Amino acid sequence: MSIKKSDLLTLGAALAIPQIIGGLGAIATASSVRSWYQKLRKPSWTPPSWVFGPAWTTLYLLMGLSSWLVWRHKRETGEPVKAESALYGTQLGLNLLWSVLFFGLRRVDLALAEVAVLWAAILGTLVRFAQVRPAAGLLLVPYQAWTSFAAALNAAVWRLNR
Repeated sequence: MSIKKSDLLTLGAALAIPQIIGGLGAIATASSVRSWYQKLRKPSWTPPSWVFGPAWTTLYLLMGLSSWLVWRHKRETGEPVKAESALYGTQLGLNLLWSVLFFGLRRVDLALAEVAVLWAAILGTLVRFAQVRPAAGLLLVPYQAWTSFAAALNAAVWRLNR
């Protein structure tokens, strides 16, 4: 498979889209991360704050690459990409919503309920992407793992701050 110029343009867009979502989430996060979040009781296994930026940047890059692999395969086979796009867009929207709920609205309880839905949406996307291109599914495994960890952390913060 050769890569065309149009493929590189779509790769750039695919990589940029989740980064934009992450940037929007960072806007919601900024209002609380240095004030309210610092005052919350957190479990001893909470990572240092500096870990979150590089981790999410990497995860968003992996998401973008994964989506591009699916898009490219579908384009080459002439199959529609609607179902995959819907799943992918849903999990991106839920990803953003979690930041708004947890940091923007400071609703740890609602964020905890929402992260369960996000986790399921990521799993659905991972499974569907793996059916189209196994590598695309594998690229989402770190995201699923990190979200599992984030859900546990969210639950612990909720429990410690009720």
